[in-house]
Amino acid sequence: MQRQEKISQVIVTAGQMRDIEDRIFAAGMPVIALMEKVAGLIACRIQEIPQIPCKKAGYVASNSLLKKGLPQAVGSRVGILVGPGHNGGDALVVARELHFRGYEVWIYSPFSKFKELTSQHLQYAQSLGIPIYQTIEQLPDSDLLIDGLFGFGLERNLTDPIASAINQLNELSVPIYSIDLPSGLHTDTGVVLGTAIRATNTFCLGLWKLAFFQDRALEYVGKAELIDFDIPLADIEAVLKDAPSIKRITPATALATLPLPRPPVTHKYKEGHLLLICGSRRYAGGAILTGLGARASGVGMLSIAVPESLKSLLVSHLPEALIIGCPETESGAIAQLQLPEKTDLTSFNAIACGPGLTRDATPIVQEVIESERPLILDADGLNILAQMGAIATLKKRLGVTVLTPHTGEFQRLFPDVADAKHDTVKAAQEAALQSGAVVLLKGARTAIANPQGGIWMITESTPALARGGSGDVLTGLLGGLLAQAATKQISVEDIVATAAWWHSQAGIIAAQERTELGVDAFTLTQYLLKVLS
Repeated sequence: MQRQEKISQVIVTAGQMRDIEDRIFAAGMPVIALMEKVAGLIACRIQEIPQIPCKKAGYVASNSLLKKGLPQAVGSRVGILVGPGHNGGDALVVARELHFRGYEVWIYSPFSKFKELTSQHLQYAQSLGIPIYQTIEQLPDSDLLIDGLFGFGLERNLTDPIASAINQLNELSVPIYSIDLPSGLHTDTGVVLGTAIRATNTFCLGLWKLAFFQDRALEYVGKAELIDFDIPLADIEAVLKDAPSIKRITPATALATLPLPRPPVTHKYKEGHLLLICGSRRYAGGAILTGLGARASGVGMLSIAVPESLKSLLVSHLPEALIIGCPETESGAIAQLQLPEKTDLTSFNAIACGPGLTRDATPIVQEVIESERPLILDADGLNILAQMGAIATLKKRLGVTVLTPHTGEFQRLFPDVADAKHDTVKAAQEAALQSGAVVLLKGARTAIANPQGGIWMITESTPALARGGSGDVLTGLLGGLLAQAATKQISVEDIVATAAWWHSQAGIIAAQERTELGVDAFTLTQYLLKVLS
């Protein structure tokens, strides 16, 4: 794996980042040299921003010039927000570099005490004639603000006057680019510490921090990008070696798994046999959507158990699948799992159970939990598991279990585990450790945790997926991949992460072509294969 790919995957806590930087400095890298390098990279990125009008030249760049990527921002007014620590020092070096390149720069610095290096940079900025303001009321207009008030590691709540100043800055109709992390966010949980900068963009320095993958932080970080300042891999590995890995799944990672490898000579039963157990008279669509998701996975054989009254409907939508009509309850739920002759649950490489079942199908969920087959539980499968007592029940399972809850289902399953809305990563980790299951916790940023504490994060998604039925599609897709992986040397959590990435990318592509409002769950299934094309 190339260095850049490895760096783009790593996610660290504030403590881990601090330890990595300490190793760099202990090895002889001067703090001032690193500050110059980081700030130089940021200054270069600022110059690439095309939206800022060219004040000195007296015109706004045309679209044709912007498309050519020509520098058009010379003379633009940039306000630099400077804090007392090294984040403020980074911002001051950016201010100096932009000043030398012809930008109209001013500095907002409401603090009286600074770290020594930051103080020196502030003194030099003053000597260059860059205006410095200490109160928010004094600030002139600007085309862009650069937030260097606080970096990673902030843990205390912000109070007045800085809290009031941040609130006023957020009300300005000016883009804000934060250095490393929007000031006021907790580095690990993404919690707002009293108040926080609502950044348009954030330059995350060195390595991705956990806050960028917590749902609650997303409205503050804006569009995030990593500024790689060449941290040695040896230092990262030395700090992270004993900790459970927390990684982003990247396109390269996912596509290395997809499509699942097939030998030249094979047949359908060698390419996985998936059993879907889903649907009811009330929720027939859930069975169809789950089946369509499974179809897209390329699974060799697909069997779908549904109430007998749905059999003809499923055949019309999925003619290649083996549709198993089962006896049903008065309410239209599956009453009994009635598999074909000479077939039992051990005949399948994986089972996915839950979408559209209703809780009247409780005996069916109990039956599949007692089997030793790899099992995915979703929707009503999760609700029934919660009634059974999730942790105690799952600890008795001998087969692999994958759970795919959203936050509401998660809290029902694991009421004594960390709040999923407060800290997605910690909640998923604790649930996986306690239950022994692989837990896919859905959200704007989805976390996949294995029982050893490792985490994969899905870092790109779209609100277009926040529609009924999209989770059913994921269950089918995941089930198909899991059935195929049963005969291949691919870890379960890697398969789960790959399925979640594939699903989210299909949503992104569909939203780009149809707008977010145009991506219903059925439409989503039609975009799954476009991800691989």
